[in-house]
Amino acid sequence: MEQPQTTHRNWATLCHLSGMAGFLFTPLVFILGPLIIWLVKRNDDAEVDRHGKEALNFQISMMIYSLAVTPLAFLLIGLPLLLLLAAFDFIMIIVAAVRCKNGEPVHYPLTIRFLT
Repeated sequence: MEQPQTTHRNWATLCHLSGMAGFLFTPLVFILGPLIIWLVKRNDDAEVDRHGKEALNFQISMMIYSLAVTPLAFLLIGLPLLLLLAAFDFIMIIVAAVRCKNGEPVHYPLTIRFLT
């Protein structure tokens, strides 16, 4: 039987990884994945609550940055910036998920703290 600690850590890791669904579906899923997991599991464990908030804050921040850069696409500088943001998002999700799975604290860079 799986230990409760391992189960909670798996849910916390999934909070981070669920943001990747936005790469496969609509960009709104970047936020919806972590939001749904956090809302359902936040009261089960403090670790899931912390990681869910961190993942949500990061994905909301990335959406704001992407929206701010999108108008620059008409000047051709926006396309490379959007690609850089997407690569940064992807890499940071992987790093956060690995750290979370190893029980290490996760703090995404360039994150606006909406949920504390």
